Amino acid sequence: MNLYLLTAAGAEAPESKFGFYEAMVEGGPVAWSILTIMIIMSVGSFYILFTKLFEQNKVLKQYKTVQTSFWRAASLKEGATKLEKDGPWRQLADDAVKAQEEHGKMTDSLESHDYMHGSLQRSEDSINAVLAGGLPFLATVGATAPFVGLLGTVIGIYRALINIGIAGNASIDKVAGPVGEALIMTAIGLLVAVPAVFAFNWLQSRNRRIGALLSSFSNDLLAYMNSNGAVKPAVQAAPAAKAAAKPAAPANPTLNKS
Repeated sequence: MNLYLLTAAGAEAPESKFGFYEAMVEGGPVAWSILTIMIIMSVGSFYILFTKLFEQNKVLKQYKTVQTSFWRAASLKEGATKLEKDGPWRQLADDAVKAQEEHGKMTDSLESHDYMHGSLQRSEDSINAVLAGGLPFLATVGATAPFVGLLGTVIGIYRALINIGIAGNASIDKVAGPVGEALIMTAIGLLVAVPAVFAFNWLQSRNRRIGALLSSFSNDLLAYMNSNGAVKPAVQAAPAAKAAAKPAAPANPTLNKS
C-alpha cells in the first residue's frame, strides 16, 4: 500500500525542466532582447574581423609592388601608374605627385618642404583612419558584452527568486536550477567578448605594422622629391629576375673530356 502511494505521488509530481530555452522563456522579453544584442555583437565582431583581415592582406600584398616596381620608374608619376588603383600606396604616390607639382610655386624652400611633408602626413593619417575603421566596435564589444550578459543573469536570478518566493519552496532543487539557468547569460557574454578582444588586439598590431610601412614609404617619397630623384631606396629584384640571375650549373667534367 505504501509502495503504491509513493509510486502514485512520484507519477503525479511535475517534472522540472531546465535548459537554455527554458531559461529564455523564464526570462521573458528582456532575456530575448539581451540574447539578440549578444548575437548582433558576435556577428558584427566576426564580420569586422574577416573584412579587416582581407583588407590588411590586400595592403601588404600591394606593398610588394612598391618594393619591386615602383622605384624602378623614371618619375613619381610613372611609378604611380604601376600601383593598384584605390590602394593606400597609390594614394600616397598620387598625393606626392600633387605636392611636388604645387611646391614649386612657393618661393621659400623651407615652406615648400613643410608643405610636401604635411601633404604626405595628411594622406598617411587618412589611410590609417580607414584601416582602423571597425576596431572601436570590437573594443566596445569586448568591454561591454560581459556586463550585458551579467545583466541577463541578474534579471534571471531576480525572476527565479520571485517565483520561488511565490511558491513558498526554497529547497536546493528549486533554487539551484533557476540560478544555474540564469548564469547562462554570463557565459554567453564571455563567449562574445573574448573573440572580440583577441580580434581587436591582433588587427591593431597588424595596423601598426602597416602604419610603419606607410611612414617609411612616405619618408622615401619625401627624400626622393627633395633630392630630385637622387635619393631613393634600394630596389628589390622581382622573383622572376632573381631566378634568371642565378648562375648556371657547372658543366659535367666527364662530358667535356669526351
